[in-house]
Amino acid sequence: MTDLRIRPATAGDLDSVLAFWKSAAEGTSISDDRDGVERLVARDPEALILAELDGELVGTVIAGFDGWRCHLYRLAVHPQRRRRGIGSALLAAAEERFVRLGGRRGDAMVLQRNESAHHAWRAAGYSPEDHWRRWVKPLND
Repeated sequence: MTDLRIRPATAGDLDSVLAFWKSAAEGTSISDDRDGVERLVARDPEALILAELDGELVGTVIAGFDGWRCHLYRLAVHPQRRRRGIGSALLAAAEERFVRLGGRRGDAMVLQRNESAHHAWRAAGYSPEDHWRRWVKPLND
């Protein structure tokens, strides 16, 4: 896949990213809106990584590093472009970013019901940690 371009998102990409997630990402998040993604890119311009093929957005991953831990979110590949190495290329870019920043271990948010994602994450060398549980509290009504 030599025509695949991996790059950080810019402010001009945000509307297309949000539309892409509606068709390619599994589930939704409270942060899946223009304001949330704008804050992400403004705070950390390299965190939202895009994959493009012939100018078309075909994949995303958020590679967030808070100085302590490396977090992966929103790994999504266009449904008709899956199983062609796009997800692997995005994860490689995210992991390179983490190493460059001094990160030691990546963790990913993966829905329990998303079995196809489980296979992809395992193939990339990740494994679930069943002794951890995510606890959440919405901060706005």
